[in-house]
Amino acid sequence: MSRVLVTGATGFTGSAVVPLLLAAGYCVRCFVRPTSNRHWLPETSVEWAVGDIGDRGSLVSAMDNCDMLVNVASLGFGHAPAIVDAARATMIQRAVFVSTTAVLTKLNVRSKAVRLAAERLVSESGIAFTILRPTMIYGSRRDRNISRLVRFLKTSPLVPVVGSGRYHQQPVYVADVAQALVSCLNAPITVGRTYTVAGPEPLTYNQLIDTIASAIKRRVIKVRLPMRPVLGALFVTESIGGRLPIRKEQVERLQEEKIFDISPARHDFGYSPIAFDEGVRRLVKEMAIRV
Repeated sequence: MSRVLVTGATGFTGSAVVPLLLAAGYCVRCFVRPTSNRHWLPETSVEWAVGDIGDRGSLVSAMDNCDMLVNVASLGFGHAPAIVDAARATMIQRAVFVSTTAVLTKLNVRSKAVRLAAERLVSESGIAFTILRPTMIYGSRRDRNISRLVRFLKTSPLVPVVGSGRYHQQPVYVADVAQALVSCLNAPITVGRTYTVAGPEPLTYNQLIDTIASAIKRRVIKVRLPMRPVLGALFVTESIGGRLPIRKEQVERLQEEKIFDISPARHDFGYSPIAFDEGVRRLVKEMAIRV
């Protein structure tokens, strides 16, 4: 039986991956911080390795006797060198890394450079790797995007839309990302490749709002806000140390077209994501929102 180490196991996506690995017959070891909340994982079905992901020694100990690595932990915080070094030291035979489509942004953000450097390090490591780049992941009250919008639309009949709202998004349901990770482990064709995992079709921001409103049976009114004044106000607020529910960078990212081709993932490992309206219905049910 192959033993898989999962980093980021207690996170939103990681906690969806672990049960699928167990169901597929893997022996699963979860790498967690001493302070991690393990509530989201089956306590008795997994092995635990406790340590700091930035510490090579902790990682080497965690990967000892493991055949595979599923790295769900973010590549945006500079930990890739320690992870890759430990994987080589322990002769990990197979690894799947979660990155993000945010590396394709045209904005000059520091996290982009860090993540691209991490992807490059992985690709040059000599490890039998696959890199997955999910889009905006949703599907649980723990997600930081769509669930927040669901809660907001449930309580407010007015929803602000910066700009036209015609820019496209392609959010992906968390269970589809988790299944993609597990599918890649035993798909030799995916070794050495990078895939985008997104929803089946792009939707405008206006369509996202309408789909959520329909799922929770709410009538909402979109309030159009001009982009430049909003960006200016956010810039000034952030410059003086102020904090608002949304950041300037997030608004700018929303304006970028996010339309992705998932046909390579469909062809190589049978990727078949659910439609956004179905994903939202499942999310609303998981959040126990009365409609």
